[in-house]
Amino acid sequence: MAMVLRSALIDLFITFSFAEFLDRVISAQKMYGRRIGMSRAWNGPIPYVMISKASAVEPILSNPKLVEKSVDYDFMKPWLGNGLLTSRASVWHPRRKTLTPAFHFKILSEFVNIFHKQALVMNEKLAEQLDNTAGFDIVPFTTLCALDIFCETAMGCPVNAQKNSDSEYVRAHKLIGKIIRNRLQKVWLRPDFIFKHTEDYRKHQECLQVLHNFSDRVVQERKTEIVAKRRQAEDLIDLNNNNVADESISCCRKKQLAFLDLLIEGSLDGNGLTDLDVREEVDTFVIGGHDTTAAAMAWILLLLGSDQKIQDRVIDEIDGIMNGDRDRRPTMQELNDMKYLECCIKEGLRLYPSIPLIARRLTEDVQVDDYIIPSGTTTLIVVYQLHRDPSVFPNPDKYNPDNFLPENCSGRHPYAYIPFSAGPRNCIGQKFAILEEKMVLSTVLRKFRIEAVERREDVKLLGDLVLRPRDGLKIRVSRRL
Repeated sequence: MAMVLRSALIDLFITFSFAEFLDRVISAQKMYGRRIGMSRAWNGPIPYVMISKASAVEPILSNPKLVEKSVDYDFMKPWLGNGLLTSRASVWHPRRKTLTPAFHFKILSEFVNIFHKQALVMNEKLAEQLDNTAGFDIVPFTTLCALDIFCETAMGCPVNAQKNSDSEYVRAHKLIGKIIRNRLQKVWLRPDFIFKHTEDYRKHQECLQVLHNFSDRVVQERKTEIVAKRRQAEDLIDLNNNNVADESISCCRKKQLAFLDLLIEGSLDGNGLTDLDVREEVDTFVIGGHDTTAAAMAWILLLLGSDQKIQDRVIDEIDGIMNGDRDRRPTMQELNDMKYLECCIKEGLRLYPSIPLIARRLTEDVQVDDYIIPSGTTTLIVVYQLHRDPSVFPNPDKYNPDNFLPENCSGRHPYAYIPFSAGPRNCIGQKFAILEEKMVLSTVLRKFRIEAVERREDVKLLGDLVLRPRDGLKIRVSRRL
């Protein structure tokens, strides 16, 4: 016989801030879901089931039929349209298949130079803070660095955000995120007929114009270049009587394609993608590819700055791999060899997962242990709490990179650690993210010693789409000797 889940007696979504929202989710789950890792809550008439136990997460995320995102993601659709993050299953499936080759390891290896170039710019900006003994917020530095990296790698269009942080595009990107978070937080702003009469709506539309104009321009310029190259190749083929002798042409056709090129080539070859579809994926990957990575790098720098022994162990590993050279760019293989740094990154993502909550709308009944979660329910996977399960991670609040040494990962439930989600609708760019984080963090640590100014326990969290600190993350930097 199916059992009834215990229910939180409050509406979790009637809150005054995202800090309060995350606190309520965690508190309700601790109170009502401690034993089985599940509890109920309500968002108006919509039932939510909160989940924070690996065995309960697996039936949801592993099921290829349960890939529908919740209605909460719809508030991003004016910006992102039907991109991978927000699309329904019928759109998501073919697009995911189209985009997967863009993250092949051969393509990622070509991005290493860009990762390093932008990390060096970040180092220049950090050097300006050497005399700032009171400390400074590291979040804007990682945010602008990640934005520069993603725009140049994915779109081939540098935005120079680190050198021009007041650009119209950077400001619009930051503001629209705040507006979406505000709308999610205040339930009375959710209906379009109310939202359209607010000042936020006017600003929202202005941001959309800036963001979409930028993406449209990038897509059209790149499309024009690709069409011109195709015509040039066809002309050379004709000149050679259909016997191509020019190796550059044949190599071009065989070369692994980067993200934007892959989309445009596909649209030109008739895969059904329109220019609007291409723009939607570009916008989706800008937010998914830079906000999450930026937050992760900021948290990890704070964590490393809070434990000098761990930081010293990281730099010892890097020095060993690089033979003490703190200026040369690491190769792809050298980045892969930075195993302890990778443990530090994974442990940072355990404590502070970039996506603290994953919401899925069930399209069929799901059996979880002795319970049936009915179709139409929204499941809210509380990743932040899942990652702090003491039965999986002893002393779960401690920053301990050894949690991810091979011998400690053996036998761990595969759904106990899901910083990039899991199952068929997991993050397509997780290898890209880890490689980028390794390059940026290793480049920073080779030049600077990081010191946390505040205790982790004193940092207030904002639990919106990306896990952020409410008041920033203050660190100090000094030259590494």
